[in-house]
This record gives sequence, C-alpha cells and structure tokens, in this order.
Amino acid sequence: MAESEPVTVVVPVGEKRGCPEDEKDDAPSKKPKFESDPPQQDEMDEPEGDASDGEEDGDTFANMMKHGLTELDVGILKYVSDHEGFSGVLKERYSDFVVHEINKNGKIVHLDDLSVPAEAEEAQEPEQQPKECDLLTEEQKKQLGELQLFKNKEGNVSIEVLDDSKEKRTLVHKAIKNQFPGLETKTEEREGRKFIVAYHAAGKKALAEVKTTTAPRKHFWPKNRGSFCHFVLYKENKDTMDAINVLSKFLRLRPNMFSYMGTKDKRAITVQEIAVLKITAERLAHLNKCLMNLKLGNFCYKNHPLKLGELQGNHFTVVIRNITGTDEQVDQAMKSLKQTGFINYYGMQRFGTTAVPTHHVGRAILKNDWNEVMDLILKPRPGAEKEFLVRCREEWAKTQDPEAALKKLPNKRCVEGQLLRGLSMYGKKNIVTAFGLIPRNNRLMYIHSYQSRVWNTMVSRRIEAFGLKAVKGDLVLKGTTAHVLSAEEAENQSIHNIVMPLPGFDVIYPTHHIGEGYRELLTADGLDIDNMRHKVKDYSLAGAYRRIIIRPADVSWEVINYDDPRVSLVHSDFEKLENKPAPVFNKEGKYRALRMEFSLPPSTYATMAIREVLKLDTSIKKQTQLNTTWFN
Repeated sequence: MAESEPVTVVVPVGEKRGCPEDEKDDAPSKKPKFESDPPQQDEMDEPEGDASDGEEDGDTFANMMKHGLTELDVGILKYVSDHEGFSGVLKERYSDFVVHEINKNGKIVHLDDLSVPAEAEEAQEPEQQPKECDLLTEEQKKQLGELQLFKNKEGNVSIEVLDDSKEKRTLVHKAIKNQFPGLETKTEEREGRKFIVAYHAAGKKALAEVKTTTAPRKHFWPKNRGSFCHFVLYKENKDTMDAINVLSKFLRLRPNMFSYMGTKDKRAITVQEIAVLKITAERLAHLNKCLMNLKLGNFCYKNHPLKLGELQGNHFTVVIRNITGTDEQVDQAMKSLKQTGFINYYGMQRFGTTAVPTHHVGRAILKNDWNEVMDLILKPRPGAEKEFLVRCREEWAKTQDPEAALKKLPNKRCVEGQLLRGLSMYGKKNIVTAFGLIPRNNRLMYIHSYQSRVWNTMVSRRIEAFGLKAVKGDLVLKGTTAHVLSAEEAENQSIHNIVMPLPGFDVIYPTHHIGEGYRELLTADGLDIDNMRHKVKDYSLAGAYRRIIIRPADVSWEVINYDDPRVSLVHSDFEKLENKPAPVFNKEGKYRALRMEFSLPPSTYATMAIREVLKLDTSIKKQTQLNTTWFN
C-alpha cells in the first residue's frame, strides 16, 4: 500500500455568502442489522458537547490539538489503491464542501423554488379576517418590520388599542403574528389604557416563555391538507440542530415538532428535507426575510413526517484547493475511487477531538466501571481548553464537589455540566443515575465510538491479511442474516459485498483468524465477547454489520485554475435562485483546485473518500500540524 503524502489544511476562516448578512447516532437496535447510523457527519465536531458558543483562536486550537488523536489511534491504517498521494487544502472555505441529501426516492434534494403553494395561500384565508391588513398603520408596520429583522432584538413596539374590545385586540394580535413571523404579543394596561406589546420571539424573555409553552397555538387547518409541511432547508455554516432550534424559536415550537432524515455537517453548505407539524408554508416562507444563513423553500403538504435514516444517502461536491498533484496523478486517484472505492472506516469525528477519546469512555461504560466514566469526563486533561472548563476540572480534582465545579461553568448544557448536575442531585454513589441526565444520544455515542474503534482496527487487519479479495471465512449478508463464505463461494464474491461485524451479542464473526482477533482485542480491553449484554439495558450491544469497501456513485471531477482564493468555486442553489453568475475560471490562473462530486450511502464518511484520493491523515491533530507548517 502506498504511503500517505502530507496534505496542507488551513484553519477555517470566516465567510459570508448567499443568505442575509445580519447575522448523532441512532439508538442501538436489539436485533442485529446492516449498519445504518444517521448519515454522514464530516465536520470535526467535539462529540462530548461544547460548553461555549465561542470559537478558539488559531494558536489555542493548535495547542489543544497537540494532544488529540491521529488516525493510527483509532485503527485507520490502510488504503486500497497504490497511486501516489498529493497535497491540497481541504475546507479552506465552508463553501468548498457542499452536501445535498438524496431522498428515499433516490432524488438529489435541491432548493430551487421559494414560492408558497397556491393551495396554502387559499387555506390561509379562513385564518385571517378580511380587513386584517388595515389594522396596522404604515408607521407601526415599519417599526414591527425593524423589530422582526433584529434591528432591536430586546426592544418592543407598543400599539394602543383605542377601540378597546376583546375582538379588536384579538384581530391586532393575529395581524402582528401573521404579518411578522417571529414576533409575539401580549396585552398590557397602563393608566387605564390598553396596549398590545409586540416583542421578538428570540429575545431573552420570549425564550423563557418558549421553555414553558405546553403546546403550539392551534390554528385553523383544512381537513384536506396534509398535516405536515415538508420543505427544503438550505443552510450555510450551521449544523442541523442549530438550524432547527432557530426555526423553533421564531415559530414558538418545540424542536421535536420538526422531523428530518439525517443531520448534516456544520462547516459546509447543505441542502436537506425537513417536515414540521401543522405550520403553513406561508409562515415558513415569511422567515426567509429574517433568517441568517438559512433559506426555506420547495414547500408541499404531506400526511407523514420524516424518519431518521430513510434517506438513500448524500451527494457531495468537494473542492480541494492548492493541489500539488499532476493531472495524471489526479486522474489515477479519482479513477481508483470510482472503480474500486475506499475503506469504509468510521471517520475521526466519531472519536472526539480532545485528549480523552470518546471510545475510552465507551469502554469504561461497557466494563461497568462508573468511577472511571466519571473520572474520564471530569478530570483535568492535557491540551488547551476554554478557561472555564479548565477551572471546572481543577475544582473537581481539588474538591470532588459537583456543585462547586458546576459554578465554574457559564453554560451547564455541556456534557460536563449535565454530569455534574446529576452528581449534585443524586450523589457520587449513584453515578449511573447521574450519568442518565446526559441526553440519551450523547450517552450512546460513547459506546458506539468504542464499537467503531474495534471495527476500524479489525478491518485494517482484514485488508492487511487478505487485500481486496473475498476469502473463505468472510461474511456476506443474505437479507439481514450474515452468512459465512466457503472457499468455493468466495471465488465468486466481490469485495464490495463483504461485511464485518461491530461487536455485540447478536452477531457472528468471520471464521478465519481475523474473527479470533475480535476476541483478543476485547479481552485486552477487559470485555467478554460472549457477554455483550449490560446491566443497564440501553448499553447492551446487539451489534451490526457494515460493508468494508464502499464504491461511490455518480463520481466526476475536474481540475480548475483560479486567481482569487476568496472566490467560491461552487455555484450554490441559493446563488442560482438569485440569478448570480456561475464561477468563471481562468485557465492560466496561478492556483489549481480539484473539484470532485460523488454520492455515498448513509453512515459513510466523505472524509474517508477524500483520504483515499489524497492519501492524507484526516485527524485534526495532523491537519493542525500541517497547517502550522503551511502558514510558516
């Protein structure tokens, strides 16, 4: 196998485009299954949760990453092709990474229509009174519009109701909410006079009220209209849950009123389908006036929500800038990706970015060693962290007092804060219960991370031992059941059909020596491969099967030359809607970039495909080291 050549990756810099400038894992199945986690997450996020909304500067981040993981630490060792690697700049701009969801019908999802369906406009009429638009003066509309567009986020607009009656006040309340989505209203009495006060739904007081809201307001909803409004969400440099939370606050809904088929990267432009219960397309379309880095469109009504995992995959458009490879090297690498594919490793983001890997916590959970779980999450760790996290850990190490340590955190929603809150409520003798205060998906992420590290390690050994040929003792799926290949069957099998198991109580293992390697690895970690059930049912692992080689579909590529590194090299959906011209490339430009497109099934990592092309180590630790060299 060819050795990896260095790749230059720069620390991401800010970028504004398109939208207004104002601005993890499924639960483990108790039955064995073909591996189908939520779709690709190729942003190098910290799975343990972030205790701050701020970003670290480059020096602090680089210092933190000195103690991070490399690919070797998580079993990512092999390549399938022998072409020579070349360097390039990955994700220099977030617009260099574009993801379009592929829906369950196999269609690539695009944002190409911002209009409201005609039936939605007609359906709105029963909700509104005929003269609603006449209830507000032009000056009042101007003030409300400025409030809606964040001109004064914490301010309000007071409208005196001269003809005071409940009916009149109700009409004014409805007029404001219908014409200015994101604003809320209340009635106040001042010196015997009645005022309707409008305020921003994203204001601090409004957010407090949102948390106590028991249910969304009921509106008239025609019986012949589907209960769910499906729409396409276009977002820039924002992850899916952040986008959902923004929409929830503007619409005064609980986030669980929205459904989607998978989460998408943060540092990227992504396009995906979302569904929301009984919110009209018109209300959603109004939000386009004031949303930051988000656009909604392609509205339609259906009778069902969306479900996690029911998508067919994602289509990626990736730009690698400043490439050093010759055209011949690029063609060789891309042809290999198209014809053979890449090893279906779990990407680095599965394992965390700090000195305490998530799979270490997962191993402690599976061993039922809860003191170690608590220690791994809360103890001081090498490498730079946000100052308040450092103080929190130091306080915990010094006093073992959860309440004292909790006071050091400005944001209690991070994993450390949630665990400390649990310990202060239930005590250090009830760590299992305290740990339960962490959201379930976050808790399960730890054990999934351990399974992933085992899988990566064993697949590397499998490729080392047998290469890209199916052999006796390998596994293939027949339906959802794993079948062990005989020597004769192996002769007629493709490597693309071979699967390997994630460890669990309901899977079988290869019958060649790699299968025995699973037992040896788990034994070395203090686990019994024959007893993967846990005292806590949530942490019992059934296991799953995952293909070892993935061959992308719809692969295409081109080498382009350009002069201005600030210019986007991809024509986004939003730019097309705005009739902005496509990028024009100068064939004599001083910079070269590789623009590639490919489609991947769910639960595969685009970074692993890019790794195969460039022969690079995709860990943030390695990228940061290379980035420092590049800047110097």
